[in-house]
Amino acid sequence: MTVVHRIVEAGAGRVHLVEQGSGPLVLLVHGFPESWYSWRRQLPALARAGYRVVALDVRGYGRSSKPRDPAAYRMLDLVADNVAVVRALGESSAVIIGHDWGATIAAHSALLAPETFRAVGILSVPYGPPGGPRPSEAFARMGGEEEFYVSYFQEPGRAESEIEPDVRGWLAGFYRALSGDTMAGPGAPDPHFVTREGGTLRERFPAGALPSWLTEQDLDFYAAEFERTGLTGALNRYRNMDRDWEDLAPYAGAPITQPSLFVGGKRDASTMWLSDAIDAYPRTLPNLTGSHLLDCGHWIQQERPDDVNGLLLEFLDNL
Repeated sequence: MTVVHRIVEAGAGRVHLVEQGSGPLVLLVHGFPESWYSWRRQLPALARAGYRVVALDVRGYGRSSKPRDPAAYRMLDLVADNVAVVRALGESSAVIIGHDWGATIAAHSALLAPETFRAVGILSVPYGPPGGPRPSEAFARMGGEEEFYVSYFQEPGRAESEIEPDVRGWLAGFYRALSGDTMAGPGAPDPHFVTREGGTLRERFPAGALPSWLTEQDLDFYAAEFERTGLTGALNRYRNMDRDWEDLAPYAGAPITQPSLFVGGKRDASTMWLSDAIDAYPRTLPNLTGSHLLDCGHWIQQERPDDVNGLLLEFLDNL
């Protein structure tokens, strides 16, 4: 089945996407630090099942536009990009599915544009409604004597100086650190934190073989994308969390009322730290059709593609 790459117009420029199949539209949104390629095992499976599947490069990644203004990466703009993609493809509605930051983008697309996104799939990072404390203040309190990685990413240029001299090596370590089969054991330094005086994330990444889901060729693809684009566009998502908090204040506490699906990893810090958000799903996702925890780490649709594909197809077929 033919895979088509195309560029469509969106709010701040252009969005690169990869399309396969025909039928009801399903939009796939990746997280950090990934690209459309993270859905390479979902595209053919969903297309064979009778869906028009589209995986995009989020603004700031791959061949999509990369505005210079950090404020151009706020959630409102990313939701507008997703709506523009649906319209550019000649469709009026779609199911949206996201992983990691893509899960948060997908969830807020469903929240803010329910007329466009008729259902939502959320992978790895649970949905929590807007509201609560200012994000930068909450993250600053998380580290104690150390600094949480989100705070580390929020300072322009700081993480870039760690990553960009050796993009391939850094990505390999980051993917390894959050993969179920290669993450460090109990008692090892937590790779989500850095020491406050000149520490790096990389010094805490485990060494050794690549995760079983990641070939040398896969790593080459990811590395080449970020070597070409740099990391600033991707990291600018973290630099808008306070803006999002302000922009989305009118939606504080709001549930997503469309049909929804959640799939997380049992060994993923995201599901462990945000277990309260999962417990709140009867209120925040009142039309949740399923909540599943798979035996894997963070990169769920790459670590467990067959299981994820089965759950996605069951969700889609029952809509």
